Amino acid sequence: MGLEIDLTIRPEVTPFFDPQSNTFSYVVREPHGSACAIIDPVMEFDPAAGRLTYDSADQMIGFIRENGLTLEWIIETHVHADHLSGAPYIQDQLGGQIGIGEHVQEVQDVFGKIFNEGTEFQRDGSQFDRLFSDGDTYTVGEMTGHALHTPGHTPACMVHVIGDACFVGDTLFMPDGGSARADFPGGDAGQLYDSIQRVLSLPDETRLFICHDYGPGGRAISWETTVAEQKANNIHVGGGKTREEFVAFRTARDAELKVPSLILPSLQVNMRAGDVPEDEDGNMVLKMPLNKL
Repeated sequence: MGLEIDLTIRPEVTPFFDPQSNTFSYVVREPHGSACAIIDPVMEFDPAAGRLTYDSADQMIGFIRENGLTLEWIIETHVHADHLSGAPYIQDQLGGQIGIGEHVQEVQDVFGKIFNEGTEFQRDGSQFDRLFSDGDTYTVGEMTGHALHTPGHTPACMVHVIGDACFVGDTLFMPDGGSARADFPGGDAGQLYDSIQRVLSLPDETRLFICHDYGPGGRAISWETTVAEQKANNIHVGGGKTREEFVAFRTARDAELKVPSLILPSLQVNMRAGDVPEDEDGNMVLKMPLNKL
């Protein structure tokens, strides 16, 4: 791996769950200071009413203010296809830089065409404050964060490691949930397997915080596991399953999955760092391209 990870640094991680999309967002704070980061914030969207709300974001904002924290980063692990980002709403109130992987440009190029965006839509990632390259580091107070490129689910997926905490995005689910799909444009099951192995090469005691959980078998919703637990028990990659076995399973499984219900609003908002497109009169609008996915 080549990372200088300090497992003695144990950031405080507080989860916030959005039941509409089964998404976990996190506030990550240094153990002996006031600096913090947010991972994968949510903005709620009611497609029937065409209405945006900010309940989850307001909870995170309230938590940060109540605890006297300073927000330094709002990090997107990838361009999400199942929920809209609350990053700009939070940034307007608390500051901080919005960051994502540099391969967001590939996602912007693909979906810029699908949504028939004009030349005014920049496809260079400039909507974000920071584009992370593989191996980049950044700081949250006195903690060092590491950005690792983990493509497969999407080209822009990145895992972020801060102390002993690793935020895996959609690279892995809980052990009984397995892994995320790899059939979106730019996805690749083989790449996803390789990315998962990269995560599993971290020290066994590394805490892994997932982005989604669906409570398989009716169990309670969960959000935290470890590298050791994933290597031993993950139903898709644990127990020494081979790359060939994973690709065959993932390809067959993905062919059975429905498209996420919020994929069209999510992608056109999230590829803009959470900003909602506007018409010439300044009204927020969303497109609904037909027969494109």
